[in-house]
Amino acid sequence: MKAERTSARLIWIHPEAPAKPAEGLPCNGCGICCAAEPCPVAQFFLRQLSGSCRALQWSEQDGCYRCGMLIQPSAYWRWLPQRWDAWFARRVRRWIAAGTACDSNAWLEPAPSSAEHGKDSAECSGRAD
Repeated sequence: MKAERTSARLIWIHPEAPAKPAEGLPCNGCGICCAAEPCPVAQFFLRQLSGSCRALQWSEQDGCYRCGMLIQPSAYWRWLPQRWDAWFARRVRRWIAAGTACDSNAWLEPAPSSAEHGKDSAECSGRAD
């Protein structure tokens, strides 16, 4: 029998972010996976083991979240020369399977106190396999 951990924590999501697709459906840039926990690329290159990924960026133009390690990796990983951004971003895209399918089993529940504080927030729950 496989042991499962469940957790719930508060994450902040832009109010205009698209709704999270079901697992296996195409990624739409909702940002929930990255706001819930850092991916292996962030864990390895940014040395971030928990919390919302610091490379997660909101795109006003696209109306969705984007990965900063795909847009401008040298801004997040200081050892990377800026001229290598495109080369490195191609590798990151493959490593995290960007834009393919949603693989996050996290889900959102409105935080009970969000209306009281006038902020947009959501509670994120999920399994860590």
